[in-house]
Amino acid sequence: MSDTLSSPPSQAQLDRFAEGFNQSLTLRHFGARMSFPEGRKVVVTLPEVKPEHRGGLGTSAVNGGMLAALFDLAIGCTPALRDPTRRCATMQLSMSFERPATGDSLHVEAVIDHGGPTTVFASARLLDSEGRVCARCQGVVRVSTKPWAAGDSPATN
Repeated sequence: MSDTLSSPPSQAQLDRFAEGFNQSLTLRHFGARMSFPEGRKVVVTLPEVKPEHRGGLGTSAVNGGMLAALFDLAIGCTPALRDPTRRCATMQLSMSFERPATGDSLHVEAVIDHGGPTTVFASARLLDSEGRVCARCQGVVRVSTKPWAAGDSPATN
């Protein structure tokens, strides 16, 4: 898994990977959805911010723990842009909160910055419903040589 790819995954492979997550109990519980537009980035949307997502700084802003979970999902799935069949796990996240995340929806976009066969360095930004950047994240993801146990998707529930 180097910076140059001989054959990137097809959009159909990426769509299957995302759908496995989208059908998982975890994402359905949180209300988040994942996609890979044009096979170039990971997009995680929270189309409806619920009351249980709020509480940051004692306000109606989305809680930082929820933002961290969205970043972990987006950054942690960036290796799928190169090979959705291999297991991967987030090793490190560094987040910067720039403004309270308010509004009725959130949108995270993550891309691979660079990487090698077993490590991917990625970055992401979180936007509110007005399109304002509220937070940024950089992360490191470990990529295994083993395939996902469930086949096309790492989602287990």
